[in-house]
Amino acid sequence: MSEASPLRVLVCGTNFGRFYAEAVRRRPGYVLAGILSRGSAASRAYAQSLGVPFFTEVDDLPAGIDAACVVVSSSISGGRGTELAQALMDRGIHVLQEHPVHLTELTGNLKHARKRGVQYRLNTHYPHVAPVRSFVEAARRLVAQQRPLFVDAATPVHLMHPLVDILGQAMGTLRPWRFADPAPLPAETGPQPFRSLHGVFAGVPLTLRVHHQLDPSDRDNHALHWHRISVGTEGGVLTLADTHGPVLWSPRLHIGRDADGRFVLDGPGTGRLGLGTTAVVGTTGSFRTVFSDLWPEAIGTALDGLSEAVVQGGDALRAGQYDLAVCRIWTDLAARLGPPEIVRPAVPRPLAVSDVFPVPGGLSGGTTSLPGPASPPGDRPAPAGERVDPSPQTDPLRPEDAAAYSPSAEFFDLVAAEHTATSSAPAIAALLADADLSTGPVVDIGAGTGLVTEAVVRARPDAEVIACEPSVGMRAVLTSRVFSDENLRTRVTVTADSAPDLELPDRISVVLLCGVLGHLDAEERAGLWRRLIRRLAPGGLVVVELMQFESPLTLPETRLATTRAGRHRYAWSFGGAPDETDASVMRLHSTWRVYRDGAARPEREVHDSYRWAPFGLKDVATESGMAVRALPTRPGAPPLAVLTRAPDSPGPAAAPALPHARPSSGGPDASRTTTSLVSSTDG
Repeated sequence: MSEASPLRVLVCGTNFGRFYAEAVRRRPGYVLAGILSRGSAASRAYAQSLGVPFFTEVDDLPAGIDAACVVVSSSISGGRGTELAQALMDRGIHVLQEHPVHLTELTGNLKHARKRGVQYRLNTHYPHVAPVRSFVEAARRLVAQQRPLFVDAATPVHLMHPLVDILGQAMGTLRPWRFADPAPLPAETGPQPFRSLHGVFAGVPLTLRVHHQLDPSDRDNHALHWHRISVGTEGGVLTLADTHGPVLWSPRLHIGRDADGRFVLDGPGTGRLGLGTTAVVGTTGSFRTVFSDLWPEAIGTALDGLSEAVVQGGDALRAGQYDLAVCRIWTDLAARLGPPEIVRPAVPRPLAVSDVFPVPGGLSGGTTSLPGPASPPGDRPAPAGERVDPSPQTDPLRPEDAAAYSPSAEFFDLVAAEHTATSSAPAIAALLADADLSTGPVVDIGAGTGLVTEAVVRARPDAEVIACEPSVGMRAVLTSRVFSDENLRTRVTVTADSAPDLELPDRISVVLLCGVLGHLDAEERAGLWRRLIRRLAPGGLVVVELMQFESPLTLPETRLATTRAGRHRYAWSFGGAPDETDASVMRLHSTWRVYRDGAARPEREVHDSYRWAPFGLKDVATESGMAVRALPTRPGAPPLAVLTRAPDSPGPAAAPALPHARPSSGGPDASRTTTSLVSSTDG
């Protein structure tokens, strides 16, 4: 194999091995050469779905396989993974083996690799997961500046081996280490899920809490949490909140005192009081994105390590000394803790954030970790991906997604511009060509980045437009669009108002509600309809755009668009499912990934999440009491319609009009997606 040729990789095992196969398929420099498993129908079908050969015996493998990923339990878990690894090495195949592996087996594997002249690596997996890598890199920078004073760590027992590896990489060394036995538990305390012990790791005081219970048949599903680590210095505390993020930085509180011992809160020397109490670094996604993105990417990183070792050559046993030390520490800890308590608990009921942080008027809950910026009163909750600076108007404990779209606002026009130009904009422009706009302004509710606002002004030079957009990120683009065009600047007023509480003019000629209504609950929609109809001029028009589904359904995360700008490639994925707390509404997820110069891995990911109550135009007619006429758009575009007040209309229906339109605090701006699956906003 030359340095430039791809590694032909065999994956052994189809349980966790599926993530390895996905990593091999995605990552440049590797070719999936086949699947090796015991021969179940499911494994055969999986190999067939990938279009690769299926094997049940090492002796049946063809020549030309360069490396193998052994994702089969070793003897410590009752499997024969180590025997398989050594049999593959006997055929001159380099091996990446999934943890855990007993210390004696790891030593034997490294010696076997030396004997056979191949490379062998043990993959503890979790140190390669992106949020953990971010924590490790930050910890290395931190300990280079200040002496670490303590390490607090917590882990389920079956992930203790990777925890030791994470700590070793974060501290830059393992030595010196020593541990005391855990304190005995008083009999009267009853069963305890955690055992704690103290010691020294990398010369730093360590407190370790281990969830010391295990369901042997289902380890991951019954862990009370995953890795949690804090490293403290005199300057602050760096925390990995969870294996899958986010990372937190909490600066040290230190306030000067005057001659009388009172805190000095103003004047010289108080600049550090402006530090945020805790900064949230990075975003988190759903468990689905953990499986679809984080884990395959992490395995790809481990594969790269094996590939580099193959290219460089060298002694596998010498290269594995760090792995052996990690394994010794893990073995020491396991011996001190003793066998875990075997449990077989019932299926748990995971709670959404909305179960813990309810808000008036409905429930909301995000799937990413960063709360959003302070919003005006009545605005949507702050979305995942943004930061909160608590102010008198803002409750810092509000759930994340009340002002969705700010995280992804920078990318919105990359795909929305085409949808708007080919669907909603020409249809609305044709509708307004003969409309009477002399009776009041056009009110664009949820104007987004202003794509439709701009189209209205282009179509009707006499139009005055009030563009309402509560999302800070989207409104920034909207304002920039207006300011940069003199024609828009003289006729478009931008506001931060959000439906249904926005300030309305006395008379309105046209209302635009593109991708807005599903963010409101039934009561909010009824109130909005009452206010709009009271102020809508005779002959006035209401334009509504919805999504293309009228009831909750599951939309697997799918890459819907890829585009380029300069040296960057931008990929957009979208998915959704019935909300965990209310199956009558949906939670929709949008992810943008930014790739630099053809790289296989994104340098940045941005997640957005919001709730949407799905319904159709017939439901809109019932709720509003108005006559509905569909507008012509391109095939596959979301439903777009114009509503007019019927002469004998009884007015809007009382809330709740729809049995499935339960409260949603997702907010009034547009759905902001641009494919046949979902709607686009005004832009």
